[in-house]
Amino acid sequence: MTIGFDALERDFPGLAISAIAADIDTGVELFRHQSERVLDTASVGKIFLLHRLLTEVDRGERSLEERVTRRPVEQIDNSGIWYLLQQDSLTLYDVAALIGATSDNAATNTLCRVIGLDQVGAHTRALGYAGSSLDDVVRWPLPPGAPRTLSHASAEELLRFVQRTADAVDLSSASSDTLQRWLGAGMDLSMVASPFGLDPLAHYFFDRDVWLWNKTGTISTVRADMGLVMSPTRRIAYAVLINWERGTPARDRALQVMRNAGDAIRAELGSPSS
Repeated sequence: MTIGFDALERDFPGLAISAIAADIDTGVELFRHQSERVLDTASVGKIFLLHRLLTEVDRGERSLEERVTRRPVEQIDNSGIWYLLQQDSLTLYDVAALIGATSDNAATNTLCRVIGLDQVGAHTRALGYAGSSLDDVVRWPLPPGAPRTLSHASAEELLRFVQRTADAVDLSSASSDTLQRWLGAGMDLSMVASPFGLDPLAHYFFDRDVWLWNKTGTISTVRADMGLVMSPTRRIAYAVLINWERGTPARDRALQVMRNAGDAIRAELGSPSS
């Protein structure tokens, strides 16, 4: 199956792709394109914040039942729903669930304050992710001197994160299951996950023999999607990252190429079309 990575880069000068998909049990690759290239990943880097939280839980340093209060400066509109809610105080579990399900910006900023952005960065590097990081809290507009990206990563490293999470390599089994459950509530199935035809509000179970969890990132010049697609007998991890220059009309083509990547995964799993 032709996915169209080369054609997309050729048709839009300045556009860059980093992509890979592989069966995490056999190592067989479905596709690979500049997978070591580091790109802007928008909200995808929030996975490292959630991972750090669960690492502290595993160490007995923190409880998911601990309550935290959102500060006014941490409330930001758009991605998420906490900014629409009246409740200012939530458990850490609920804050993290909002991040996994809706990529909640207010929850991200609150959890970053509690955990510490520097701690998240050090944790990410300690896990061996040299080209991936959560760079900042969510700000808009960006003030002078602030990082220009919310997060960055390579598809190669994100695939490794998916595999190690699925196999509970860096977290306890309970915490690995919790992280996958949070991400399994993710409501954005508009990219690589789109061909499976799953319910975007409820897909953390087998539907048409497909079970999926993922994390996406979206800004005006970025589409990024990483996750795990499972059948009853196979597990395929993927990461597809696409960046383009501001003003370039590449969004629709980028989304079609990401859907093509999802079609390739669906065909490999032998699942029915949507």
